[in-house]
Amino acid sequence: MLRIGENHTLNIVRETEPGLFLTDTEGNEVLLPNKYIPETFEIGDEIEVFVYLDHEERPVSTTLEPLVKLDEFAFLKCVEVTEFGAFLDWGLEKHLFVPFKEQAYPMKKGGRYLIFCYLDEETDRLVASSKVHAFLDNSELTIEPFEEVDLIISNKSDLGYNVIINQLHLGLIYHDDVFQEINVGDEMRGFITKTRPDGKIDVSLQRPGYRSIEPNAELILNKLKKNEGYLNLTDKSSPEAIHSQLGISKKSFKRAAGNLYKQRKIDIKEDGIYLKED
Repeated sequence: MLRIGENHTLNIVRETEPGLFLTDTEGNEVLLPNKYIPETFEIGDEIEVFVYLDHEERPVSTTLEPLVKLDEFAFLKCVEVTEFGAFLDWGLEKHLFVPFKEQAYPMKKGGRYLIFCYLDEETDRLVASSKVHAFLDNSELTIEPFEEVDLIISNKSDLGYNVIINQLHLGLIYHDDVFQEINVGDEMRGFITKTRPDGKIDVSLQRPGYRSIEPNAELILNKLKKNEGYLNLTDKSSPEAIHSQLGISKKSFKRAAGNLYKQRKIDIKEDGIYLKED
């Protein structure tokens, strides 16, 4: 079955005036319009395409790579608002439709929005929704504490930043754990710090607990070597000063520096830390 909104590897079966007809192993056909035909090809060749509906609501394929696919989240720009809803640029000729009922708040032309792309069962069309949390499920978690995960920043809350984890779950980064500028739609790597019985997930942008000591200790050593063996940081330095120089939290800095001190690789003095000579 040629599922709308997904990539398919298909065979070229015949060439016609509007383009190439492609087929899957079950014999389902779809048109690849002339504008997307490769410079060289032979009947029987395999080709990877994305399948969606054209302006006349007919299945069609393209060799272009869209900015979002079926059941994915993405941060897209609104290019038009009509009496029917909003339309987003997702990298294809036909824009992605967002009905008014699926807008968390009214979209405006030129604005950028975090959305989820899904298949409307009534119309069999790909549409988008900015009510993204409705498409996340924490009832059965697929992650574990200390695991490194993919994140998309969803929105700012009183406690911190809600994040989408691995395109599946909703998590939270607390304000106290944010030491860099982050914005809605940003994609980054993070770490699971805690999973709760109620399904809530705590996330950090830094490796949690004592597992962070080794890489952060290496970071401090490298900084010391590049700075003639001295850093003007101590356990009394502000979190902002530590993050400015090292990009880590004050808690992580203290753990790593303490570990290096126990290994007798650094001296800790009132004015900063010093690299010990071998």
